[in-house]
Amino acid sequence: MQLGVNVPNFGPGTDPGVLREWAQVVEGLGFGLLMMSDHVVVTPEVAERYPEPFYEPFTTLAWLAGVTSTVRLGTTVLILPYREPLLVARTAGTLNRLSGGRLVLGVGVGWSRQEFEALGVPYSARGRLTDEHLAALRKAWDEETDDGAGPIPVWVGGHSAAAVRRTIRFGDAWHPLRASLPAMRSVLAQHSLPGFAPRIALRLTGAPIDDPERLAGTGTVEQVLDDLDQLRRLGAETVLLDPYHGDPEDTRRPHAAWQALATVANHWRTAS
Repeated sequence: MQLGVNVPNFGPGTDPGVLREWAQVVEGLGFGLLMMSDHVVVTPEVAERYPEPFYEPFTTLAWLAGVTSTVRLGTTVLILPYREPLLVARTAGTLNRLSGGRLVLGVGVGWSRQEFEALGVPYSARGRLTDEHLAALRKAWDEETDDGAGPIPVWVGGHSAAAVRRTIRFGDAWHPLRASLPAMRSVLAQHSLPGFAPRIALRLTGAPIDDPERLAGTGTVEQVLDDLDQLRRLGAETVLLDPYHGDPEDTRRPHAAWQALATVANHWRTAS
């Protein structure tokens, strides 16, 4: 099982130099995947958690592809209804070729009603539009000639029944975001999915967290390592660690996240 990192591409402490450092840390620690999130319009409700500057993911990943060599690069998650699907197909395909086949496209339906309104996209139609765009992506890629870069894995984000159905129909893996182990285990027990690649929180604590609804990836190092082992047993091919917890000021202090990532990477490597 491979581990990856969700890198904050937003916030007051984020700039090109910090993004380059993040990429060097992630690849240097031996993580196999670097992913980042997506917003097009930073509306007030988006800014509360993901404020400016917000670096557009395709552009940023293309730039980071040039300063990395082995780590895969991806979106967690690209909001499909925000963009014309043939443009997404072309942009993602180009990035995949330029990076040597390293792109992973995580996709989702979106949650910010204000952002949908700003873009002129009907919020109530976001599920239907996501399905239509996924079908268009698959068709566009199927019609392209093989350039040797390989197919782009599509991970479908979300916890709803619709997200699970969407994964089965269009995806290469189910990509739940920041869920508990019981919640993920329940879905996996009920459905035969093409793959499983969760994004979990990463918050290390000095004392164990005794809560049946504890988010996977939170607690002592021992708890987090046990979470990872259980996810491996559940069939996860990749687990994405998310060290951002909603405080934009934390983007000014990336070293704390880097230390937590180094701790988990070193322990996981030893345990494996």
